[in-house]
Amino acid sequence: MRLISICPSNTELLAYLGLCDQLVGLDDFSDWPSSVQHLPKLGPDLSIRMDELEALKPDLVLASLSVPGMEKNVDELIARGIPHLVLNPQSLENIAEDLLTVGHACNHSKTAELVVDEYHDFINDMKNRAATISYCPELYWEWWPKPIFTPGQINWLTEVSEIAGGRNVFRDVELASIQTDWDDVLRRNPDYIFLAWVGVAQAKVNTKVIEKRPGYDGLSDNQKKQLYIMEEELYCRPSPRLLEGAFKLANILHPEIYSDLRLPAWVTNVK
Repeated sequence: MRLISICPSNTELLAYLGLCDQLVGLDDFSDWPSSVQHLPKLGPDLSIRMDELEALKPDLVLASLSVPGMEKNVDELIARGIPHLVLNPQSLENIAEDLLTVGHACNHSKTAELVVDEYHDFINDMKNRAATISYCPELYWEWWPKPIFTPGQINWLTEVSEIAGGRNVFRDVELASIQTDWDDVLRRNPDYIFLAWVGVAQAKVNTKVIEKRPGYDGLSDNQKKQLYIMEEELYCRPSPRLLEGAFKLANILHPEIYSDLRLPAWVTNVK
């Protein structure tokens, strides 16, 4: 098949299913794995150049509503009669379902089933370890600094926090993404602050943005020490890369519980 992915999380799904050799085009933000970076880039995920996409004669285009605004691309795919698949994952289980859906659509069902079995096994192992932890620290995740956006209850990062032995301080808000303010964050008194700004490389995230906010000086020394810049690509994309993010987070919060945990080989072998 001739496959095109127009958002990073879908490119990552294809990589974990061993389908990179069938990709013929990508959106500009699909920066992983390295093995597909030579392929034609078709524009930012919200501004795909459809004439170029159509010229590649895809058998299937993978889109995702997890990217706000992707509907415009989907409407154009429909108008042009281009075969496509639209995903909309919000949870870790949704990602497993998407692996099976994509595997079936690409005639790789057996591979997808094996990957999903190990995906579930790894998550269940993390859940079992989390259940042994006496104190789960409170975690604040920042997706965007101004205005402040953070994940709520209906989001994979709340689940990732829990299986790693922590708790999202905004887990009570029944939304996927919440616009809030710094006063609200301070009232919730997080033990850890994790910055994973969407679309921003880790090296470009500046903690001074946080340190200059009113009330930051009132945080405890321990809270200030527990301010981390995290990889956007391991926490903000609904793909199995979240397992790698969960593994890293767990070893920050509770290394004594998770240090002997091992990621599935299909996670670590993709380059």
